[in-house]
Amino acid sequence: MITMLDVSIRAGVSKATVSRVLNGTGQVKKSTREAVFRAMDELGYRPNFLAQSLANRSSNSIGLVVSNFDGPYFGRLLRQAAKQIEASGKHLIVTDGHDTPEDELQAVQLLADRRCDAIVLYTRFMSEDALMNLLEKLPVPVMVINRDLPQARARCVFFEQQQAAFHAVDYLVRQGHRDIACITGPIATPTAQARLAGYQQALAHHRIAFDDARVAYGDNRVESGYQGARRLLASGTAFSALFACNDDMAVGAMKALHEGGKRLPQDVSLFGFDDEPSAAYLQPALSTVYLPIDSMIEAAISQAFRLINGDKVQPLAPFTGELKLRDSVAPGPYAG
Repeated sequence: MITMLDVSIRAGVSKATVSRVLNGTGQVKKSTREAVFRAMDELGYRPNFLAQSLANRSSNSIGLVVSNFDGPYFGRLLRQAAKQIEASGKHLIVTDGHDTPEDELQAVQLLADRRCDAIVLYTRFMSEDALMNLLEKLPVPVMVINRDLPQARARCVFFEQQQAAFHAVDYLVRQGHRDIACITGPIATPTAQARLAGYQQALAHHRIAFDDARVAYGDNRVESGYQGARRLLASGTAFSALFACNDDMAVGAMKALHEGGKRLPQDVSLFGFDDEPSAAYLQPALSTVYLPIDSMIEAAISQAFRLINGDKVQPLAPFTGELKLRDSVAPGPYAG
């Protein structure tokens, strides 16, 4: 069996230097690191990181829990996380929370058992009490994404969901729409509740009565956007604009509206949320809200590194959205 000592002899360095290269600790010249990795390749050496983590009580890795692996939204998050963590010399371990609080908690415990140096948790369903309990009791630092924890602002990275939804619907009203329908995300989640609240807030701001008949409850999937729009059309309640609480549901709604004989945007204007890469290439191109998930995961990982190093951390400012205005919105019946 090839050992670390064999690698050190081949590379012409000490065993301690090989250890520093593998663990990403200490100062090692680039040429030395390259020599160590070259020796590993030549000898076919594969370090036993599990044994090292048990011995050192650290795996030189960052754990990441995401709600699920679906869609370009989490693809952007994973790409940025991998780029940033690999550049630091650490390893990224990713697991799936399966969109349930029980599975999210189990995933966090799994990463803690693997001796991750820190854990970044993107959660949709865990309660605030459960999250605070994790922060207080878990033996490794945890950074939470997608949730505002007022009692631990230095340990969370969140997006102003309600404010962004307010601006989207406010824009529709200022374009001359007053009869505005909405398709929500899974309403048990804080994100969906905040986006619905932003929709309601915008209506109230313009003194437009909220009508529950204009709200269809979805689950973020394309199919639920399609079915939600069909229910809205079948209800007979008139609407000249539709706010879909994510872009996937907006895509499904487009199909239902076309099937219902509605022209976009002449008969119904459509606004989405998340700015998925395909949004600009739909017909018509979809107006939506850009959510800076790349910057959010970068901020969370940078804060995790500070926690690992024992640095003093400060609360992070909430992230805000940006309206991406495209062809799916036209002036409404009340345009001045």
